[in-house]
Amino acid sequence: MPRRMISDILAGRSLVTAKKETTVRAASLLMAEKRIGALLVVENGQIEGIFTERDALNKVLAGNLSPDTTCLEQVMVAHPQTIRADKPLAYALYMMAEGGFRHVPVVDDNGAPVGMVSARDALGQDMVELERDMKHLEELEGSIGY
Repeated sequence: MPRRMISDILAGRSLVTAKKETTVRAASLLMAEKRIGALLVVENGQIEGIFTERDALNKVLAGNLSPDTTCLEQVMVAHPQTIRADKPLAYALYMMAEGGFRHVPVVDDNGAPVGMVSARDALGQDMVELERDMKHLEELEGSIGY
């Protein structure tokens, strides 16, 4: 794997965040709209937690909680491990492998959130091209009537 830096991966990406009071449904809709698997829970410019699609599945749906009344604060992972943007992606991947998670928040020198990297980022352009090809295939199958 080339020595890709986290700062390069974050270039051009916007940071998607929510507040602790946000409902799971609202957070899930935001994640679906932005096509992301996790979002940061931020208060006063600092990371309070991270909410992932795994949390929605394992804690909310499997836990029989209502996504309309459950707030992120109840089901997020509080105070997740973070990494700075001046590190290689390989550092973040090591953290993910060791910790058993797929997303790492990226912070600046003051601990303020600047982005997030995921295990998917390691796949880079190959994954982007595969997703494009799969979408095109689905469109073709839909027009044929499969």
